[in-house]
Amino acid sequence: MNRAAIRFGVLPAAGRGVRAWPKTHFIPKVMLEVGGKPLLQRNLEILRDQFGLTEIVVIVGHLGEQIRAFLGDGSRFQVRVTYVECADPAIGLARGLMLARSILVAPFVTILGDELYLGSNHARLLRDDDTFDAACAVLQTSALDTIRKNYAVSIDGDRIVGLEEKPERIVNDLLGCGTYVFDPSIFAAIERTAPSPRSGRIELTDAIATLVRDGKHVKPLHLTGSYVNINSIEDQNSANYLVRNLEFSTYKVSVVIPAWNEEGSIGYVVRDFAPLVHEVVVADNRSTDKTAEIARACGARVVTTSLKGYGDALRCGIDHATGDLIVLVEADHSFRAKDLGKLLEFAKDADMVIGTRTTRQMIEQGTNMHGIVRWANVMVGKLIEALWWSQEPRFTDVGCTYRAIWRDVWTKIRPRVLGIGPEFSPELMIEVLRDHRRVIEIPVSYYRRVAGTSKHSAGFTQLARTALRMLRLIVRKRLGRD
Repeated sequence: MNRAAIRFGVLPAAGRGVRAWPKTHFIPKVMLEVGGKPLLQRNLEILRDQFGLTEIVVIVGHLGEQIRAFLGDGSRFQVRVTYVECADPAIGLARGLMLARSILVAPFVTILGDELYLGSNHARLLRDDDTFDAACAVLQTSALDTIRKNYAVSIDGDRIVGLEEKPERIVNDLLGCGTYVFDPSIFAAIERTAPSPRSGRIELTDAIATLVRDGKHVKPLHLTGSYVNINSIEDQNSANYLVRNLEFSTYKVSVVIPAWNEEGSIGYVVRDFAPLVHEVVVADNRSTDKTAEIARACGARVVTTSLKGYGDALRCGIDHATGDLIVLVEADHSFRAKDLGKLLEFAKDADMVIGTRTTRQMIEQGTNMHGIVRWANVMVGKLIEALWWSQEPRFTDVGCTYRAIWRDVWTKIRPRVLGIGPEFSPELMIEVLRDHRRVIEIPVSYYRRVAGTSKHSAGFTQLARTALRMLRLIVRKRLGRD
């Protein structure tokens, strides 16, 4: 077999992903997003762009209808997709591959659908003059514990001479990865391989070891770049951080400010944030004072239109922002750019970062975060925690505007974020949770308003109305009525 003989790409995507529960109750593990893109799509693009393959076989099982809906016939991705149904995902990878035997009549590349490769050299793994019977990608690693979660490989020259699934003892620093090249002889090897005493299934690693014992040339493909095997939610979080941290310098950050008659403070806010971000967008609700004029003079892009309230203004500002990461702040200068760095750093590790104003040491004397306001925010935050407990949120402030959300996350939840007033804040939190995303809350400093009074919590009556609107929304969301 050589590179020219390879005709098919295979993406096994049938597993239940039990270690990534509860997310995989709602979504196939291969459809978990990393850096705003499903793992399955990332690996399809490797097959297409680095191996030059356009005939793609996808083995589906658990929640396979979601995969079919996403990939379709493949034309959207400039490939042709053929689906193979696996009725029992518990049969494992090797027997899952056997289901595609009648299709895979020529050599093929298999990439496990739940692995992440960044900056890899897949395109350079095979030479046109290579001759071998099978190949496995290996990555040199200092994180030896990851070998225990994958498989170990022993090499002699350009041949693999031993493989072990999830080894107890680590003998070298070579991590076996889920990129393989096979010709159809792998199917006979699978048939001749006994089930593993550990798992009770025929392991693909053991089937490859059968080829080695038969004297076949099983070649190591030496990978470079970063790699994560996504087994758990924590693995997904680590992968997201890896992608966002590596690419963070390329991302654009927008600050969005809702405003209505804020001429006394808007200039301070724009001048504070503008030097640190790519753009400041002011959503101006047709202010009758100089709010728009001052904001433009200070460097903001102003969108002036008729808006129905706080939530409507924030939604308008986000929709007009061009950044990859959207930061929301108030127009009264109660939040400062000195906390921006914290939000951006935590955004690498979360889909949305929310500020909390309830940390006493960070509340300036004279703010409206007095006892009843503070405890009302804490109590409603704990209510959301209890109602969405499976998502493991931790909230102590539902009304804090200062937060950062990734645009790809906003795009997914945008049709369901409908609040036009202060209920927008908890609604945004709830919808991120309902989309099974990660939310982190961090303390931020909270200062007295530079000018004006709060439109939502200046007095007991306003506070009660705001709380009631929020509670109504929370109940509707929990009952699934919105």
